[in-house]
Amino acid sequence: MQTHTRSMAPEGVTATEELPILYFKPGCPWCNEAAAFLDGHCIPCRQIDITHDSAGLARLKKISPQAKVPTLDWHGEVLADFGIDELVPFLRSKNLRLEGV
Repeated sequence: MQTHTRSMAPEGVTATEELPILYFKPGCPWCNEAAAFLDGHCIPCRQIDITHDSAGLARLKKISPQAKVPTLDWHGEVLADFGIDELVPFLRSKNLRLEGV
């Protein structure tokens, strides 16, 4: 299983419990763009490579009727098969401030 976590979780809370999850495939240009956008705006997330994590792929299929990536699970709200044009309003709906966008 390959997961990547970048977080500043509150004390007593594990990063993997509270972070949004970005499902991705290596080499996917949309996945790379989504991950770079989130990182560039200091939005921590847990990344799950569905090509190496069969449990992650199963979770993706459970939360979304497709297995296309990138897919972002924001605490139960799912944005599937998206580009930055869809990601920006989704993040703004979470009351996140996005500088320069």
